This record gives sequence, structure tokens and C-alpha cells, in this order.
Amino acid sequence: MSVELVLLALLMGAVTYPSRALPLLAPGLERLPPRALEYLRLVGPAVLAALAAVNIAIVLDPARRPSFQVGIEWLAVAVCIALVAWRRNLFAGVIAAAILVAVAR
Repeated sequence: MSVELVLLALLMGAVTYPSRALPLLAPGLERLPPRALEYLRLVGPAVLAALAAVNIAIVLDPARRPSFQVGIEWLAVAVCIALVAWRRNLFAGVIAAAILVAVAR
């Protein structure tokens, strides 16, 4: 199981590294149109949201069959999304969601 996690982490790094390294490799990136810059800024939060959605919505039973789950995590994601939309601060949203889940558990 841990080998699978290491491989997954390496794959995630290989996929996300180019988007993080792009500003270093292309110094004229700030001259892109504002719409393109906004899109690039939203890639990271979109990937995090997709990972969070899969981890809170799908659970594997002991026979490794997936099933749909609804719990406090859904509320935490909703709180995170609402705070990020309101405050434009991803860190505040993630912290609020983590505190909510920690208190609820």
C-alpha cells in the first residue's frame, strides 16, 4: 500500500510541477492576458478541490468496493468554498474546513 502512495505522490508531482515552475521558466508570463493569468491562478485550487471531492465522496469498503458517503466533510468543503469565494483567501478556507472537521470528530 505504501508503494502505491509513493507512486501516486510522484505522479502528482510530475503533473503539477510544470504549472508551478512555469513562472520560473517563462519570465514574460506576467505579460499574458489577464484572463489567462486568472486561469493559471485557479489551476491549483481546482486540483485541490478535485482531490478533496474524491476523498470525501467515495469510500472503499473492506472488499475494496466503492460506495458514496455523506458526512461532515461535505459541510467542511462547503464552508471552504464559501470562505474562499467571500474572502478570496484559499488558506483561510482550508483552515476553517480543517477546524470544522477536527471539532466535529
